[in-house]
Amino acid sequence: MNNLEAIKAGIFGVVVGDALGVPVEFTSRSERKVDPVTDMREYGTHSQPKGTWSDDSSMMLASLDSIIQSGGINYDDMMTRFRNWKINGEYTPHGRVFDIGITCSRAVAQYRPGMVPTECGGRGERDNGNGSLMRIMPVSLYDALEEEYWNETFIEEAAENSHGASSLTHGHPRSLIACLIHTSICHELIYRKDESIYMALWRGIHGTFDFYERKASYLPWYNEEFKREITTDAYGRMRDLEVFMSLPDNEIRSSGYVVHTLEAAVWCLLNSGSYEECVLKAVNLGDDTDTVGAVAGGLAGLAYGYENIPKEWLDVIVKKDWITKLCEDFASIMS
Repeated sequence: MNNLEAIKAGIFGVVVGDALGVPVEFTSRSERKVDPVTDMREYGTHSQPKGTWSDDSSMMLASLDSIIQSGGINYDDMMTRFRNWKINGEYTPHGRVFDIGITCSRAVAQYRPGMVPTECGGRGERDNGNGSLMRIMPVSLYDALEEEYWNETFIEEAAENSHGASSLTHGHPRSLIACLIHTSICHELIYRKDESIYMALWRGIHGTFDFYERKASYLPWYNEEFKREITTDAYGRMRDLEVFMSLPDNEIRSSGYVVHTLEAAVWCLLNSGSYEECVLKAVNLGDDTDTVGAVAGGLAGLAYGYENIPKEWLDVIVKKDWITKLCEDFASIMS
């Protein structure tokens, strides 16, 4: 797929998955089994009209616009746009913020011009919510589209950018690792050609850990805390992808914990055959439905293409034309 197709697939993949999950956020899996989501809904948990997306997409779109306006990754600019979102309702579907995570809110609230933006994110083990993973797609696309072939330049730059972007709100190594896995998977899905989705996921996951184990210790951001995190291997279940794929849904959690969100998104993509099936499976896991739907939706968008996101879902997305223009502007700086 060309750059614009990949960008629209990834960005709208996130927004549509997010909007599907908003009306049923915080509902249980048992509730979803009795009353599964099969189409766009309205109202529900947050009393929002159909096609409304949440903080996940707002922060993602703010990141996207930042890259466009800055011509690259600019952390101060990203944080300024996050503040404008939180305080003034910019980048929201209806002019106001109706959902925001505690860790993101705290990090954005403390940022002031002149501060080091990448030091704003929480660094404790309890700061590993999914708030950086949910918004990382523009950074992942920026790095993935720069290099068609997997090489040292790609993975080192991707690590620097995804780690930095995550650290704006989530600075613990576990969250940083999730964002680099995401970027690596995005790269492999975009350039997989005739390769299966399974193999693209395998290559993305294993390529990331091969980099950490083989090369990371020579890079300036690597420290003892990061070394311990690699040894702990919180993402170890995904390393044996064949076994992970065969797990029943009762072994897949869909909470706001970053490991659960990434696992759920990958598991849904492995166990589905279309964009529609993947995001509905993700949302019907219950709990943090908007974010699991968003992350799964972004990956599924890249796996199946923008043209395979159901048109009836795209047509109800709030501010669809504005999001399309952002995608086109982003493609112009990536050409």
